[in-house]
Amino acid sequence: MDDIIDSIEKYLIDNRELPFSVYSSIYEQNILNVPVAKPLLIFVLSGEKELGGATKVICKSGSFIFLSDNHAVHMRNIPGDKPYYALLIEFDYQDFEGIPINVGRKVDYIIGDTSSKVESCLKQFVDSVSWAPNSIVNHRKREILLLLYYLGYTDIAFMKGKPKTSHKIHDIVNNNVCEVSVEEICDQLAMSESTLRRRLKAEGTSITDIKNRARLGLGLHLLQTTEDPISVISERCGYQSQSRFTQRFKDHFGLTPTELRKTRQVNVD
Repeated sequence: MDDIIDSIEKYLIDNRELPFSVYSSIYEQNILNVPVAKPLLIFVLSGEKELGGATKVICKSGSFIFLSDNHAVHMRNIPGDKPYYALLIEFDYQDFEGIPINVGRKVDYIIGDTSSKVESCLKQFVDSVSWAPNSIVNHRKREILLLLYYLGYTDIAFMKGKPKTSHKIHDIVNNNVCEVSVEEICDQLAMSESTLRRRLKAEGTSITDIKNRARLGLGLHLLQTTEDPISVISERCGYQSQSRFTQRFKDHFGLTPTELRKTRQVNVD
């Protein structure tokens, strides 16, 4: 695991755009209602991750947890002898191509050990960032899914699901977090506003809910992966004031941006 962390740190220093995210903390983090917009694979390289409320799922160092899309997941990151350190890979639905299609119940999560084979595949994926074009990097990314499937984690086939209207809107909002209107969303999806709202109602959500989750999810991501000032992050997330962003963030996640930053010991305002 240390070899993977060393490789990751090298690319983080270069400040390049990466096909994965890295979350780390030196103090415990307890974050409520974390939105998982797409299937998310989390490799815990150091420390421990705990998910859930009354029923807890524990993922220790050297393990992984694969989460299906979910509106709200409680997460607790616990450092051990070393800081908490995790690598996160988000998958699009086309990434599941090549995995046999299974028909059955959708699973909320898969948990397993990061074996030597998985670790080797993961390191190849991370190291490919330094030399490979996006097509090869994406191929390496899909290799991780295929390897897990053929190592016996066949429930991965149930993670794919069918893209929902809410997923498509989430992508649109993420690309235009401050500006997108209902009319623009309808144009991009080629459907009427009444059809759009009817489909979202059937999925148990709304345009407002999706926008809020996308903005706050982006804020959480930027707080975890950058050292940008909170004022800059709030603006990037489409909030007119830092105080508004702070209140919405606390109401949703159960702590303020500053409190979250203190768990990382990032010294920016």
